[in-house]
Amino acid sequence: MDPSTRGADEVDRIVDAWQRERPDLDVEPLTVFSRVSRLARHLDLARRSAFARGSLETWEFDVLSALRRAGEPYRLSPGALITQTLVTSGTMTNRIDRLESRGLVERHRSPDDRRGVLVELTPEGRTAVDAAMSDLLDVERRILGALAPEDRPHLADLLRTVVGQFDD
Repeated sequence: MDPSTRGADEVDRIVDAWQRERPDLDVEPLTVFSRVSRLARHLDLARRSAFARGSLETWEFDVLSALRRAGEPYRLSPGALITQTLVTSGTMTNRIDRLESRGLVERHRSPDDRRGVLVELTPEGRTAVDAAMSDLLDVERRILGALAPEDRPHLADLLRTVVGQFDD
């Protein structure tokens, strides 16, 4: 559908108000980033709902999915988990403790470093993260349903370009 044939959304109303009040400003970035921000809020709520069906918090999914993506034997060092989830060492220790108390992960001594520890996904953790991932993808497919399938790769490419400046 041509965007010009759609009704105005809340962002259009915000942009129009700013243009009226501050015609000296170029508010064009708001047309993109206000929508990205609103989408992020909706996505966060949808993700929380998907994870809650499996009794997981978002942070639990983040840690468990990092372990699952590591492949067999689904083990990573706490340092690798910190890198992948962008949290502090203290936060990660607390998260591992909580996941371990739920039986979703186990700590093991590193075979390469006697002082080192590896965090391993348990079978229960694997079941939980696999179910949460399936629920998440169902939710995200519904959200993307507003786009034609052929438009999705283009949107992904555009977002990769914008986000890439932060990932480098």
